[in-house]
Amino acid sequence: MKKFEQIYKREIEKHEKLLIRNNEKIEEYNGIYDRWKYPVITRKHTPLFWKYDLNPKTNPYFMERLGINATLNAGAIELNNKFCLVVRVEGNDRKSFFAVAESDTGVDNFRFWDYPIVLPDTELDEVNVYDMRLTKHEDGWIYGVFCSESKDTASTDISSAIAEAGIVRTKDLKNWERLPNLKTRSPQQRNVVLHPEFIEGRYGFYTRPQDDFIQAGSGGGICFGLCDDIKNPVIESEEIVISPRQYHTIAEIKNGAGIVPIKTPKGWIHIAHGVRNTAAGLRYVLYVFATDLNDPSRLIAAPSGLFLAPHGEERIGDVSNVVFSNGAIVRENGDVYIYYASSDTRIHVATTTIDRLMDYTFNTPQDPLRSSDCVKQRCELISKNLEYLKNKTSYK
Repeated sequence: MKKFEQIYKREIEKHEKLLIRNNEKIEEYNGIYDRWKYPVITRKHTPLFWKYDLNPKTNPYFMERLGINATLNAGAIELNNKFCLVVRVEGNDRKSFFAVAESDTGVDNFRFWDYPIVLPDTELDEVNVYDMRLTKHEDGWIYGVFCSESKDTASTDISSAIAEAGIVRTKDLKNWERLPNLKTRSPQQRNVVLHPEFIEGRYGFYTRPQDDFIQAGSGGGICFGLCDDIKNPVIESEEIVISPRQYHTIAEIKNGAGIVPIKTPKGWIHIAHGVRNTAAGLRYVLYVFATDLNDPSRLIAAPSGLFLAPHGEERIGDVSNVVFSNGAIVRENGDVYIYYASSDTRIHVATTTIDRLMDYTFNTPQDPLRSSDCVKQRCELISKNLEYLKNKTSYK
């Protein structure tokens, strides 16, 4: 009993020390955003009473009974002046569930609520859920759109699965109503995001049609479609490709919507993920594009290349060389908090502002798609800068 209490006290002190640790910006600079030194949430942030049986009679060796493997891919929303993340928590059993962690600062001191989210169990074939996007819609509800995974019973491959877009809604992140899964013409859907405003009285969805569970196949990229009734979410028409997959780019293999689009005076800014293949496997990065304020299916800006990629220790984890974001918080003062997971293992934050995001999105040149044209583009920038520096010196 004494040994048990000593271990428990030690682990509680370690846990609390982690939770109260202050974060700090790192020195790396690109003018677009600031990265922060420490992950905001890791598996070690989860409460001890989620993992251990705290009764020494039934757990005399103080063993983990239900371990946590990773915390990743969090939806994000500001609620009651708190930064709230709906985190994908993956147990040692490979099953994921959702749990809310909140912070006063948005960059550190996140604490999980006592209990995970208990979703209504209405999809009986559903085996796993993950990667919830949170949309504060103008109809007054907070919607969560997530991947609903089930076994592909038509296949003899035991790993074959089917991905659909599950939909829930809430007012407080505590009480959830389950709606039917989204239906489209595509056999599978991943990375679906609900637009925050009505489009001519209809609900808009950013989708990623795909032929099977892993490969996008004939899916052309990030698409947009409309449905009439959120309680019967069906996109009957063909989805319009907004951000296409393209050869020899960061979104060659596949891409997908990430955060709920950010409304700015110039257009809706999207932070998405793009995937390309390498000798070391698939590499996931974030990129940005913008769509028209009145017609979210119309692309109006596409800055060249990646926005954020895994650096240093971020490249190491369960699925290495990956960053993924499905949550950001925009405050009334224009500050933006972008939450991204690294290597399917932990969650980080990058901070910026609406003004900086608009500058990046609308003033960064587009990818010319050919090496020779990329060299011309860079030479033009060099020539412009050298001429400016020359004139600046001569004026002195």
